[in-house]
Amino acid sequence: MSTSRAFAPALVLILLAALIPVFVTANTVLNFIVFTLIIALAAQGWNLLGGLCGQFSFGHAAFFGSGAYAAALLQARYGVNAWAAFAAAIGFAALVGWIIGYLSFRSGLRGSYFALVTLAFAEVFRILANASAFTGGAAGTLIKLDIRPENFQFASRAAFVWIALALVGFTLLLTTAIARSRLGAWFAAVRENEDAARALGVDTLAVKLKAITLSAGITGAAGALYVQYYLYLDANIAYGSWISIEALIAPIIGGIGTPLGPIVGAVTLHGLGELTKRFAGGIPGIDLVIYGALLVAAIAFAPDGMMGLLKRVGRGQVTPETSTPKTTAPKTTAAKTEGAA
Repeated sequence: MSTSRAFAPALVLILLAALIPVFVTANTVLNFIVFTLIIALAAQGWNLLGGLCGQFSFGHAAFFGSGAYAAALLQARYGVNAWAAFAAAIGFAALVGWIIGYLSFRSGLRGSYFALVTLAFAEVFRILANASAFTGGAAGTLIKLDIRPENFQFASRAAFVWIALALVGFTLLLTTAIARSRLGAWFAAVRENEDAARALGVDTLAVKLKAITLSAGITGAAGALYVQYYLYLDANIAYGSWISIEALIAPIIGGIGTPLGPIVGAVTLHGLGELTKRFAGGIPGIDLVIYGALLVAAIAFAPDGMMGLLKRVGRGQVTPETSTPKTTAPKTTAAKTEGAA
């Protein structure tokens, strides 16, 4: 596939989505789009680490919250410009990711052990932020309302839609480029067989550190955008398990390891969640029921996600592909030959 064809779906999707605020002005719809894009951005961060590099994380809230608190505290406590605070928040989240990755991967943690360590870090950060006066404690941190573009605050929600879409689009193009690059090949090698990759000369520690640093920076951008949009943050929002779950489930539903998977998964999850809330009369927790049902359905009927399902439907194939061992036919033939002899 040529480079232009590889980026074409992403570019078309970005352009079409950018037209939505032109025709839709309802604040309810725009709020839904912004929040869904924030989740999609966090899911893209998870997908880069878990999907492309095979390092599953249960605690991406550690990166989301680090980016969110960095952006909020720099503005609320030190008067840093919001745009500069946003950029610094991405860098800080990436640094947190590198530190957690170095401590974990240097210790040889893999698989479920690494996943549980990330979960532990997120929970420790939540407890510390909830107890510390520096972060505002349980009361949280409030950013002063000052609606000016230079202060990263806009009177129209459409501006946030375009900014969130630009971040998601940039990450989508970045993920596509990485997947087709040498770094992406190293990610795939580590994902498929880390020991074999190391035996072939791949510096697996460096590769995994690059993956978690990029992943944390992207997820931190989602956290910083969240706090800039809602202008409020507390420990349960920043480091709560909700964002770790959302960032994990969206790629599973959409298609792990695919550039469009996290976006498709986030839109599907929140779209069905909102529709169910409206038709179910606002039953508390109905969205969580939808998440669970979709996760079970994805694992049972679409283990490669909706992107894989769409590809199979396009080829006229309903069930996932199964490979037949190549040794079956020769053995059968050999057995018949021996019997004839």
